[in-house]
Amino acid sequence: MTNDGLPGLELYGLDDDPPREAVADALRRADPDGRRAAAVFRATFDQLYDGQHTGRFRWDQLFKTEKTHYGTLLEINLRREFDGVIDDGERLDFQILGVEIDCKYSQSMGGWMLPPECFGELLLVAYANDSASTWSLGVVRASVQNLRSSRNRDGKTSLNPRGRSQIAWLHLGASLPPNVLLSLDEATLAAILRPRSGQARVNELLRRVTLRRIGRNTIATLAQQDDYMARIRDNGHGARTILRDEGFIIPGGDYQVHRDVAAQLGVTPPQPGEVVSIPVVPADPGEPHTVVLENRNWRVARNGERMSEAAPRLPDTRKRRSMG
Repeated sequence: MTNDGLPGLELYGLDDDPPREAVADALRRADPDGRRAAAVFRATFDQLYDGQHTGRFRWDQLFKTEKTHYGTLLEINLRREFDGVIDDGERLDFQILGVEIDCKYSQSMGGWMLPPECFGELLLVAYANDSASTWSLGVVRASVQNLRSSRNRDGKTSLNPRGRSQIAWLHLGASLPPNVLLSLDEATLAAILRPRSGQARVNELLRRVTLRRIGRNTIATLAQQDDYMARIRDNGHGARTILRDEGFIIPGGDYQVHRDVAAQLGVTPPQPGEVVSIPVVPADPGEPHTVVLENRNWRVARNGERMSEAAPRLPDTRKRRSMG
């Protein structure tokens, strides 16, 4: 594994450390593609933003004390998500396969501050950047060879260049689930945030941000109400009703039939807890990436193509679990 996230470091071969490899392998088996860990990082950011009550969605909107709390929340959320793989530690934060491990998060890659009680022990080191939409997680030993010789007045230190090269990365620079509002240009974001009502803000989001997965936390941030997913529902005044008249369908990831509609249209299906807004127009026979809804063929509207009639209703899901 290279140190792509730690530029300028001399590369060393990983030391022989069977406990480190056993712990890393256990975590890889529990989450081969990193999807579970990525969801934990995403949820921890969203937990701090608390967009439903504050309207915040960016790291720089947090207070300094909130930022320092990210590591504690991440530790709690990892422990909960990987219960059965990660157990409570006796001396340190975690135990994995009976091995004590300290969990460390830093707001800067490589900046983990290590107290004396974890010297010589294994560390689960974590870093995430919501603006860059990346996260990293690895296992390293806080051995004498891997630590800086300097200490602060609390006796803490950090990994030296050799130590940072000794991290057995589970995932390095992996992608976070999307924070859609962060990715928008200033004009689009301003247009979405301008309306005073939560319903109008949600509608504007789904008009302007199409063919992209949108998480429920983004909806909550814009709606700012307890039953925020009511702003999506086809209930006479939700986005599915209002935007259908403008040519949009809004499949939800909590329903397989909705995910199937998106996939047939050639759109990345939303995952559970997500939606995707799709502008559609009637399709000619034999066109690729079409779906039959209300006994007609439909396809995704092309850039600049005018949607001249209402979109169809999505398949009925009333007998199945609702998104909220």
